Amino acid sequence: MAMELWNHTFLSNFILTGLFSYSPSDLFLFILVLLASVATLAGNILFLLLIHADRRLHTPMYFFLSQLSIMDLTLMCTVVPKMAANFLSGHKFISWGGCAAQIFLVVMVAGAECFLLAVMAYDRYMAVCYPLRYPVLMNWKTCFLLVLASWGGGMADSVIDVTMVFSFPYCASVEVDHFFCEVPALLRLSCADTSLFEDLLYVCCVVMLLLPLGVIVTSYAKVLTAVIRMHSTEGKQKALTTCSSHLTVVGLYYGGAIFIYMQRSSTRTPAGNRATSIFYTIVTPILNPLIYSLRNREVTRTLRKMKGRWGV
Repeated sequence: MAMELWNHTFLSNFILTGLFSYSPSDLFLFILVLLASVATLAGNILFLLLIHADRRLHTPMYFFLSQLSIMDLTLMCTVVPKMAANFLSGHKFISWGGCAAQIFLVVMVAGAECFLLAVMAYDRYMAVCYPLRYPVLMNWKTCFLLVLASWGGGMADSVIDVTMVFSFPYCASVEVDHFFCEVPALLRLSCADTSLFEDLLYVCCVVMLLLPLGVIVTSYAKVLTAVIRMHSTEGKQKALTTCSSHLTVVGLYYGGAIFIYMQRSSTRTPAGNRATSIFYTIVTPILNPLIYSLRNREVTRTLRKMKGRWGV
């Protein structure tokens, strides 16, 4: 009876240690992160509105970019509000359900983004290497199916992770040494042997990261070959600008994801996990709108057009 009561108690709440202390320097960093997050929220929403407002942006590439913005918004809204609320209130608790929701949404978006980045690379390969057949090969039905498959793959992975993580008993500490609920951080608290699941998780991450990365590398190798053979300087410049933006995002995202998920549990440290998680849950979503808007003439032209309409 006492054990059942203890099980009920420890599963009711977890404690997140958080990212910031209350020192002046950490307070400054917290304000900086909060302001950057609000700006990112506004930037992604503006980006989605621009795509919706301008028919010239109703193309497969911008459809995929809109999905990337939705993923970034989901990721930030899952992590940052709870982190900020805990810091401001001084209460570091998160409910069992809230923790499960964080893991589900973060893993789903992370997995879906892996697949989506591969889809975007394939789209650029089709656009550059098969320009005449591109409208037929990348029709709207194909685009919707590719996006649906990306979200579906991420969701399947998240369902498995949440189910497995919360099937383990947590009978020691409930203090999660992180600023949100992440699978590796929770597994360290379990009093059961999680080594088999961690090995399966490692294999799954290798597959989910390296297979899409293989598609990306292959696609851009073919794109680069095609660009070198182009005679038009303007065509080369346009193709390279678009592709370099995408490759920048790929580098930022995959760098953090590979570092945190393709390490063995024995080599991970809480501080290292927090630093890497900041990168792919906060920094990358902040940079993505800037990379795609500032280096994209079509987006900046649409923005100037909208500002003219609004009299700004």
